[in-house]
Amino acid sequence: MKLSLQLKLGQQLTMTPQLQQAIRLLQLSTLDLQQEIHQALESNPMLELDEDDDFHSRADELAEVNTESSISSDDYNLDRIAGSSTSTDSYESGEAASGGDYEDSRWEDQIPDDLAVDSSWDDIYQTTYTTGSGSGDTETSDFESRNSVTESLQDHLMWQLNLTPMSDPDRLIGLAIIDAIDVNGMLTVSIDAIHASLMRSIDIEPEEVLAVLHRIQQFDPVGVGYRDLAECLLIQLNQFEDAETTPAIRHARAIVKDHLVLLGNRDYAQLMRLVRIKETELRDAISIIESLNPRPGADIAPPSTSYIIPDVIVTKDSDTGRWRVELNPETAPRIRINADYAALVRRADSSSDNNYLRDNLQEARWFLKSLQSRNETLMKVATRIVEHQKGFFEYGEEAMKPLVLHDIAEAVNMHESTISRVTTQKYMHTPKGIFELKYFFSSHVSTAGGGECSSTAIRALIKKLVAGENARKPLSDSKITKLLEAQGINVARRTIAKYRESLSIPPSNERKKLV
Repeated sequence: MKLSLQLKLGQQLTMTPQLQQAIRLLQLSTLDLQQEIHQALESNPMLELDEDDDFHSRADELAEVNTESSISSDDYNLDRIAGSSTSTDSYESGEAASGGDYEDSRWEDQIPDDLAVDSSWDDIYQTTYTTGSGSGDTETSDFESRNSVTESLQDHLMWQLNLTPMSDPDRLIGLAIIDAIDVNGMLTVSIDAIHASLMRSIDIEPEEVLAVLHRIQQFDPVGVGYRDLAECLLIQLNQFEDAETTPAIRHARAIVKDHLVLLGNRDYAQLMRLVRIKETELRDAISIIESLNPRPGADIAPPSTSYIIPDVIVTKDSDTGRWRVELNPETAPRIRINADYAALVRRADSSSDNNYLRDNLQEARWFLKSLQSRNETLMKVATRIVEHQKGFFEYGEEAMKPLVLHDIAEAVNMHESTISRVTTQKYMHTPKGIFELKYFFSSHVSTAGGGECSSTAIRALIKKLVAGENARKPLSDSKITKLLEAQGINVARRTIAKYRESLSIPPSNERKKLV
């Protein structure tokens, strides 16, 4: 085989560590960004918190933040939030005052004014970061909620079991039953299975297991340990005073015991015929049944509450009537370069200490540039979203316009993958609530006039039609389709059914009620 040299031309994409850092910061959520900033403060001696900036008490200064922008403005001054420009100026002025001979032009030449975080490929940098715990002040104020012990349903039942006088075999049975109860309070194992498992250690009968179960079902919350929905509701109905003499409770027990399926299907005529009651009596019985809890155990250990810190705040200027977009100053602390440490760097010194300071200074500058770039990109995207969805902020969901990532990408001259990163786990505070940026993107359907209607607007219309329907004769999916066609919106019946299910609205036969 003959050896030869060949010259080939080709293009190869190379990602610098600085670009990787910028992309990673761009897609971080607010809590993850706070964690990243605190890690940078701990690892890089050149970075420090701006002590002049009490970012936890700046709510009254929100209007003064330099990131304020109106819909028609493309000027995004983000130095106050990122702290990069302000911190750099502080460092340079401090350096001049200290008389240091260090010249940082070589690093300034390597850092572009606009750090490129846009790209045309997906999932460039895989992150494995977990959700951060926020800033130091947030950790202090949230100490109680994060360190409080939440009592589980099993703990609650065990506490009552220990206070109940019973024999040792019965207590073992009670432990086995409580262990088989799920978070909703339902017994997930049959009586026979519990009996078979306990027979290995004690000699008992299935009736003994059932007797202990009945005792546990009287624990708080009432109805816990139920095996089906009917049993759960009957246990709670039996707790009412004068349950035998009150007609409404007696009717409710008869319905739950023998006709729960008919009640679920809203077959009121059949219920009145079988139970032999009038409509007013049926209404009273249903009112009592609806007051019961079908999942009694769920209230003991409710799911933990998660809090969202909005990245962007949208307000309406009362004077001009224009919508303003500004970054939330509470999302992250301001950081800057320590002027005293930076002044120790000497240009001609090649010692290990000087190289350590020089490397950390360069990393600090890149980090601040990345933060500034992240804020600028987020600001641009949020402003374009507000500009496009101005009708939503004025009139609500029914005025939402169709919007896809490509529309915003063209408006801000970025790639769709960048827009996807910016809008993921980023939230906007508006007068109508807090929404993820992705909420404002939706598909569209055609209208009779040749235009387009957002799927979010259609969902809002469906919700409005259902809210105003006659409870005795709910609107079917076909009827909703015709009503929307009358408004010029052409939507198939199966699409209406899909949107209705996404809104957790039951079908018409399950929405029927007695007025």
